[in-house]
Amino acid sequence: MMRFSSALCTLLAPLALVAASAAVAASAPAIELHERLQLGAAAHAPTVALTLDACGGDFDREVVQFLIERHIPATVFATQRWLARNPDGLQLLLAHRDLFEIEDHGANHVPAVIGVGRKVYGIAAEPDLAHLDAEIESGASAITRATGVRPRWYRGATALYDQPALIEIAARGYRVAGFSLNADAGATLPRNAVSARVRAARDGDVILAHVNKPRADAGEGLIDGLTTLLQRGYQFVQLRDSALQSFGLAAAR
Repeated sequence: MMRFSSALCTLLAPLALVAASAAVAASAPAIELHERLQLGAAAHAPTVALTLDACGGDFDREVVQFLIERHIPATVFATQRWLARNPDGLQLLLAHRDLFEIEDHGANHVPAVIGVGRKVYGIAAEPDLAHLDAEIESGASAITRATGVRPRWYRGATALYDQPALIEIAARGYRVAGFSLNADAGATLPRNAVSARVRAARDGDVILAHVNKPRADAGEGLIDGLTTLLQRGYQFVQLRDSALQSFGLAAAR
């Protein structure tokens, strides 16, 4: 009987470790990663990085045309789902590779937060790290097929992460793209609010906005704000040309 009990304990020990790891992951808080451009000490014009999330949905052609006309570079974080749904938008981005780099926003816009039953802003989280890996790599493969260039940056859905997810993303060789200025709160803010936020950009800010909701007026607010920054002499850079410096974490609101 004792021999059976010992064998049973041996079999159950790995399961207990898995359960404990899952419990730790499920309890890890979801956080925002706040980052700014790491700029040199030499004098320079005010410089910001514009990042645009293409989560799902459609293509805000008006915003992209504005960026093309004004020669404003941007880093676009696209999901596999968005790429498949918007081939015309993808082709326009690819026709202006000098302005747009396309980076990984995952396959299906699932938050990089681990735990069965967890939700982030109403979106179901990943049940485990294996599902997170599939989300990251499927998105990366779609971008590689579309552009011929493997992405180096990853931004999870909702831009919220827990510690196990951050460790896993780094282990897979990706840098997490944080931000310092949330321009449109998922393209839910009205035009005037978005414009005001963008106009308040400071030297070194990484701006987070969206390019997948053309029927929202957040895009018009982004255009208004960027126009003001251009008038003030701001320069724009892509993440591939930049180094980011973390300045803090913020818990999910």
